[in-house]
Amino acid sequence: MTASRSILKAVLSAAQAEGRGARVRRSIGRPELRNHDPFLMLDEFDVDKNGGFPDHPHRGFETVTYMLEGQFQHEDFAGHKGTIGPGDLQWMTAGRGIVHSEMPVKSQTRAHGLQLWINLPKEHKMCEPQYQELLDNEIPRATPVEGVVIKVIAGESHGIVSKVYTRTPTMYLDFKVAKNKSVVQSIPASYTGFIYMLKGTAYIGDNEFVGKAHHTLTFSEDGAETVKISTKDEDAHFVLIAGQPLNEPIVQHGPFVMNSQDEIYHTFEDYRGGKNGFERAKNWKSSIA
Repeated sequence: MTASRSILKAVLSAAQAEGRGARVRRSIGRPELRNHDPFLMLDEFDVDKNGGFPDHPHRGFETVTYMLEGQFQHEDFAGHKGTIGPGDLQWMTAGRGIVHSEMPVKSQTRAHGLQLWINLPKEHKMCEPQYQELLDNEIPRATPVEGVVIKVIAGESHGIVSKVYTRTPTMYLDFKVAKNKSVVQSIPASYTGFIYMLKGTAYIGDNEFVGKAHHTLTFSEDGAETVKISTKDEDAHFVLIAGQPLNEPIVQHGPFVMNSQDEIYHTFEDYRGGKNGFERAKNWKSSIA
């Protein structure tokens, strides 16, 4: 049997304030996990009906919103508008420029989900914005053994392939594992990756590293092409996220991520001047914020 990747680091994601009246547990993006190339940030967000993330810009990366409970509305300056609910996915490529708002549906008591930021390679940073949206029932599942269900949000698992196109090669898998089960997941040798625990306890790798809720567990980068995950006396729910490192300079200033300080300077100039992708930002205000 091939060796499993092991866990290098476990970091607890403590809740913090973000946006307007929102609480997030930041995973990637914390001081201990500033960047995990190609991933810039992962937040587990929890927002009541009066909170949210009002109008704000992005450039140079992708935001992936995956709902766990409740409903979230989205509106951008190009007229794109929609709602995603439990189990639904929005994969937004900001590219050269997006200004948008993300707010909970007011009839909901809670909006709970994950938002992942994926860096774009230099050649795609100024691409045209794009959306890929999938309802829960449009996301394929793998069931390698009884009691293990894997939603294949991006990439591949046990022969099941996602329809999501990833400019930065990425796998994003949602695991629900019943107690006393074991599963082995393949990961390309060159990928970096991590597990973010949502619920329960999982045992990862040949040495059964213990992963508990709200912890980020980063994988070893030893060329191993599988990771073994088991449960014992309780169920577990977690996401496994991995991708091809870009190995490019990262210069981030809030919602803008480029390759140099000079590019960041020009991004601010474009945003303030309403040009080079931000033409529609002038005088735009969302109707949902």
